[in-house]
Amino acid sequence: MAKVRILIAKPGLDGHDRGAKVIARTLRDAGFEVIYTGLRQTPEAIVSTAIQEDVDAIGVSILSGAHNTIFPKIVLLLKERGVNDIIVFGGGVIPDEDIPFLKSSGVSTIFTPGTSTEDVVKFVNENIKPKHAA
Repeated sequence: MAKVRILIAKPGLDGHDRGAKVIARTLRDAGFEVIYTGLRQTPEAIVSTAIQEDVDAIGVSILSGAHNTIFPKIVLLLKERGVNDIIVFGGGVIPDEDIPFLKSSGVSTIFTPGTSTEDVVKFVNENIKPKHAA
């Protein structure tokens, strides 16, 4: 059976990647294929990598406060490239009042500080399926 492939991305100038690494390891340990982009990625680089790696989802970690710009840009770039089968989700220090805007921009869900890793795995299991059968 094919595994769900997830790109974990850390955009912008924020150098705090501990949360992204914890999520990447948690998802890998739960049986998913995980590609971690490393720090300081642009939305363009994230989308290009996601397409090249043929992922099923992009998980974005943002702590810099640029979430209202970066998330919609990633979704827009996917649409511009004709990609409509990659789910975008994210987490970080994101105010609750910004979440409705992000969801209306095409982000599937946002995980805020204090979310358990089990909740992230549950979200992936319930919402993301592999595009290709093994």
